[in-house]
Amino acid sequence: MTGSSDADGARDHRATGLPHPTREGAEVEFERTVPAAADRLHGRSRDRIRAIDVLFEADAKRVEVLDVLQERLRRTAAQTPLPQRARELVELYAPQAADIDEDLSTHSRDWPLHRMPAVDRAILRLGCAEVLYGDLETGRGAVIGEYTKIAEVLSTDDSPRFVNGLLQRLVDVRGLLS
Repeated sequence: MTGSSDADGARDHRATGLPHPTREGAEVEFERTVPAAADRLHGRSRDRIRAIDVLFEADAKRVEVLDVLQERLRRTAAQTPLPQRARELVELYAPQAADIDEDLSTHSRDWPLHRMPAVDRAILRLGCAEVLYGDLETGRGAVIGEYTKIAEVLSTDDSPRFVNGLLQRLVDVRGLLS
């Protein structure tokens, strides 16, 4: 949009029903939500989503991911217990977090981590941990496909292609394609 001020841009975004802060750090009020179609996901994808939730929460609170994991393991009355597989995925990610962020920053052309949608960042972090450091029962391509499907369900229309391309690029760079 050319020739418009920030206020006009914010007004245009509100017309679409999407929240748009008017300045850095401004509070965002969400007007509507669309529930994810969880029936399209397998049990292992649901476990991955629970692990993504932990990474997302840690990122939002700016705390260590293992601290959030411990809190989730203690606090189960208000929610279903965290599946063992989700816990294992978070524990796989945690020691590699700095390397994963460096890999994502290096290979996500023109998209620094702080500019990515928070959901995409959590999906990519966990996907990267699993495809680069995990002991995979299935091929890396199948795992990348699952993270792509998760992005399709949880994030924007452009996210599945972005997640797929970046995870594939990281696997190709590491020579891990199976």
